[in-house]
Amino acid sequence: MSALLVTGGAGFIGANFVHHVLAHTEHTVTVLDKLTYAASAASLSDLPTDRSRLVVGDIADAWLVDSLVAEHDIVVHFAAESHNDNSLDDPKPFLESNIIGTYTLLEAVRRHGTRFHHISTDEVYGDLALDDPQRFTEETPYNPSSPYSSTKAGSDLLVRAWVRSFGINATISNCSNNYGPYQHVEKFIPRQITNVLTGVRPKLYGAGVNVRDWIHADDHSSAVLTIVERGRIGETYLIGADGEKNNREVIEMILEQMGRPADAYDHVTDRPGHDLRYAIDSTKLRTELGWEPRFTNFAEGLAATIDWYMNNRDWWDAQKAAAESRYAAQAQR
Repeated sequence: MSALLVTGGAGFIGANFVHHVLAHTEHTVTVLDKLTYAASAASLSDLPTDRSRLVVGDIADAWLVDSLVAEHDIVVHFAAESHNDNSLDDPKPFLESNIIGTYTLLEAVRRHGTRFHHISTDEVYGDLALDDPQRFTEETPYNPSSPYSSTKAGSDLLVRAWVRSFGINATISNCSNNYGPYQHVEKFIPRQITNVLTGVRPKLYGAGVNVRDWIHADDHSSAVLTIVERGRIGETYLIGADGEKNNREVIEMILEQMGRPADAYDHVTDRPGHDLRYAIDSTKLRTELGWEPRFTNFAEGLAATIDWYMNNRDWWDAQKAAAESRYAAQAQR
């Protein structure tokens, strides 16, 4: 049994990871989360209090981070500013969290000799052509295209430098797009689901041909736990579940599963620098560590996700109004 410090554990993928760890291991978990708009303490409210706790704080707070790292065996670093649209509107918080925050954690694990796993994104690799048969691998050169993905690329490089220069015990994983419960309604899939549930027509950037490689958050969690327990120090592992779908397919699938016409959505102006296609080759993770995804049917995983949002309106109702207000303000600038 180990004591895990999970940064960003009240956010979407962090909360799913905390639930997964407590359900499948004997580990204890401390969540360090700033509780920004994208996080929710309610995502952790039903967890066993004898094995989990929430500390509200900033990963850039060196004193707090050092005191927590000193008490734990493993740090799993999910905390990040992660919304592309917000990074285009104001990049500064992305630098503060994704770069300075990661640096602060790295210095703490360096002092205490603590195992460290860094969660990153496939967006650091840029994008692929829609007709390109290739997929991202651990050897794909970095080519980020937004303030968000650039700061995540920078944080990855910091981790690699601290491994090589200072010998910290760290691994990195880059994952494709997650979906599932506890995801903030600003993100693509929950935004469309909650639009339908609130009587608003869903919105699609451009023609909707952009392709994302979808993975259920529980599969991401099981992959991260596998890497934490068995991954080779200094290595990077790509996490994906062969779930390529273009955005138009996803929005139409949501509408059909919710009993609406497949074309009951509006096209809106595409966002600047919108990456065309992401696709993950997770061969290394599967062959070296023996990991396999459980949710291999996207339609089934999507149906379960829709059910969760339908049955947990009290979790997302307040954040929905705030998110849509923020989108409206950005559109006016």
